[in-house]
Amino acid sequence: MQWRNTSGGYGSVAIMAHWLVAVLVIGLFVLGWWMVELTYYDPWYRQAPAIHKAVGILLFFLLVGRLAWRWANPRPRLLGRRLEQRIALVVHGLFYLLLFAVMVAGYLISTADGSPIEVFGLFSVPATVSGLPNQEDVAGDIHRWLAWAVMGLTVLHASAALKHHIIDRDLTLVRMLRPIPNDSANNEGDRS
Repeated sequence: MQWRNTSGGYGSVAIMAHWLVAVLVIGLFVLGWWMVELTYYDPWYRQAPAIHKAVGILLFFLLVGRLAWRWANPRPRLLGRRLEQRIALVVHGLFYLLLFAVMVAGYLISTADGSPIEVFGLFSVPATVSGLPNQEDVAGDIHRWLAWAVMGLTVLHASAALKHHIIDRDLTLVRMLRPIPNDSANNEGDRS
C-alpha cells in the first residue's frame, strides 16, 4: 500500500484525511444548521451543540495533522491548464484559511462565558478568551457566514473535480480516490 504521496499522486494517508475532513465538515454544517432551530424542550437541545463542539475540536486536530502530513510529503503535480492549477492552489489555501477561521469563531462562541469545551469526556479545551462585548453573538455571526463560505467553496471544489473527470478526462479525481503509481500519473501531460 502506498502511504506517502508521490509527485504523481496522493498516498493513502492523504486520501483518507481528505475524505474524513470532507465528511466531518459537511456533517458539522448540517448539524449546525439543524441544531439552531431546536427549542429548549427538544431532547437534542444540549446534546447536538455538545457533539458539534467536540467534533469541531477533533476536526481542528485532524487539520493540523493533515497540514503537517502535507508539508512532510511531496505535493503531487497539479493537472490541467496553468490557470486551473493556480486556481486550485488558491482554493486549497482558502479552504485551510476558512476552516481554521470558522473553528476559531466556533471556539469563541463556545467559550464566551468562560466554560471549557468538553470533547466526549476525553479531555477539555479551556477558555482562553472570554467576556468580550457581545462575544457569543459576534462570533456566532462570523461562524455562520464562514460556514456558508466553506460550503460554497466545497461546491466549487467538487464541481471542478467532476469537470476534470468528465470533461477533461484526466486523473485529478481518480488520484483522490486511490493511490496512482507514478508512471500512470506522469503520462498525463500538462496543458497550457
